[in-house]
Amino acid sequence: MMEAFVYNAHPARVIFGSGTLRQLPTEVERLGLRRVLVLSTPQQEKDGRATAEAIGGRAAAVFAGATMHTPVEVTEKAMALVLAERIDGIVAVGGGSTTGLAKAVALRTDLPQIVAPTTYAGSEMTPILGETRDGVKTTQKSPKILPEVVIYDVDLTLSLPVALSSVSGMNAIAHAVEALYAQDRNPIISLMAVEGIRALAQALPKIAEAPADRKARSDALYGAWLCGTCLGAVGMALHHKLCHTLGGSFDLPHAETHTAVLPHATAYNAPAAPEAMRAIAGALGTGDAARGLYDLAHRLGATLALKTLGMTEHGIETAADLAMANPYWNPRPLERNAIRDLLARAYAGEPPRA
Repeated sequence: MMEAFVYNAHPARVIFGSGTLRQLPTEVERLGLRRVLVLSTPQQEKDGRATAEAIGGRAAAVFAGATMHTPVEVTEKAMALVLAERIDGIVAVGGGSTTGLAKAVALRTDLPQIVAPTTYAGSEMTPILGETRDGVKTTQKSPKILPEVVIYDVDLTLSLPVALSSVSGMNAIAHAVEALYAQDRNPIISLMAVEGIRALAQALPKIAEAPADRKARSDALYGAWLCGTCLGAVGMALHHKLCHTLGGSFDLPHAETHTAVLPHATAYNAPAAPEAMRAIAGALGTGDAARGLYDLAHRLGATLALKTLGMTEHGIETAADLAMANPYWNPRPLERNAIRDLLARAYAGEPPRA
């Protein structure tokens, strides 16, 4: 007998394919936008300005200040430009940092967003925003945050370096892993989660071997879309709480931190979520979910030690305390010492242990 569930589908227009960014001017016009702000990171400013040129006269300004963890002070600078230029819409072409800034502006203004991802972050499919203020990262959820249009263009990912492709893909997998044991999980999202994990687990090693493999890139982007949809539809648990804590408080790189922590958070929850673990292991083609995630990341050459990412050893205790404060729901009750041990293994890059 099917268990009772609630499924809330989020409204979004998704355009998927190769060369689809060419549809951006049409989408801007379709939404009736006349003064668009194009967002980018400092490193992608050239791309941001090229995007503005492609939009033409409807592009009013470019803000190339997006950065990871969406600091509030950066959002305030972008907001000043929004007001000064009478902006009526946002276009973001980039990774999670650029998407995060677009969502932060939208939360404050309810302006429509068009997002074209260049990584596998998946945040473009969620009504969730994580912002950092005074070294603390907090998340919130609102319909205002969800982009109106997402343009997936495989061509935008062809130049994504292998190292970033790997950790970005592992970050996406983390969304699907937690969706399978989320408190508000449902069979529709679980189907997407398993398919997203499978697609990425098969595509990422091929990308590592042949970065220009267009089919592998397409499969990875497809998987990232599914995993992002999972993150937007159901709640997060211990893994995301830990990564938000580590990112906001220690300024660790976002995708790399997700990659290092995921096997350990999965192992922590394994005893309390056996069905989810079987589904994850099956999608990975392995016998053990946590070890399968660790082995996949290792095969991709990803950094698996938080100490290599810049975390100090004394931060283990601090992070454990922060994880216990304002915790997310989790299938296994939170035990401070067990979480401390989890973090210690992730700090050292050791294999996961239940």
